[in-house]
Amino acid sequence: MPNFSGVIAPVLTPFGEDGSADPDRFIEHCQWLMDEGCTALAPFGTTSEGNSLGLDERMELLEEIVDADIAPELLMPGTGTPSLADTIVLTKHAVEIGCGGVLVLPPYYYKAPSEEGLYRYFSEMIEGVDEDDLKVYLYHIPPIAQVGFSLSLIERLRKAFPDVVVGLKDSSGDWSNTAAILDKFPGFEVFPGSEAFLLDGLRKGGAGCISATCNVNPGPIRKVFDNWQTNDADKLQEGISAVRKTVQAYPLITGLKAIVAHFRDDPEWAKVRPPFTEMPEGDAQKLVSQLEALGFTMNFD
Repeated sequence: MPNFSGVIAPVLTPFGEDGSADPDRFIEHCQWLMDEGCTALAPFGTTSEGNSLGLDERMELLEEIVDADIAPELLMPGTGTPSLADTIVLTKHAVEIGCGGVLVLPPYYYKAPSEEGLYRYFSEMIEGVDEDDLKVYLYHIPPIAQVGFSLSLIERLRKAFPDVVVGLKDSSGDWSNTAAILDKFPGFEVFPGSEAFLLDGLRKGGAGCISATCNVNPGPIRKVFDNWQTNDADKLQEGISAVRKTVQAYPLITGLKAIVAHFRDDPEWAKVRPPFTEMPEGDAQKLVSQLEALGFTMNFD
């Protein structure tokens, strides 16, 4: 049985008037996502503005989720940072409060590290955390990090830590890369980073998807996951791909926050943390109109 599968949202992080993370809105959104069909949550990833949050902020918000009675085994927080020491702190904290896994970026500040250097980073991280329950999901997002995971590095890590390195999120946007990983590592829990590849991934042995757009469209995405072996699968996939294509034509994080702000009738949701700036009102209105033309809505009743 996989540790994680299905539809996983990298949870948006709302901010208050003073720029600090807003735990009340955050928990409300987490609970809505679970109610609407997400099988798990992956806070503090790229979509969460996770790397704009301090270590204490991440740990405190993670504790807020658990205190809100969302089962910790359904949480896969992002814990990767350029600092090995900080990654160990965040990862150890996540394991100690019972998280089912952690999503770990490679150390992304220094570009073009050697495979041996990356292997040592992850080996020392795993040994430094030193927790029997640790489950690591590698986070491959070369368009942002510019540092990624080759097939040979994945193979080395899986061979050295077969009970720890159990999966990967592939946000390369390159289906051929996802397919190559699925072909080479049967049983590895591979999640495309976009629901545009959900059906193809499931048909090839993937575990589901961890996608930014799960923040606004979890129900229809879950429907594809639940019905991927039925005659309706391709039509259902077309629907979620159309929404994804519309949203990703705009800056993704600010666009998603603008969508939530509109449908919640809560302008505070549009706030982002520097270096991001809020989506211009005209663009936000255009995005919402294009989505509504597809029949898209969000129900918060």
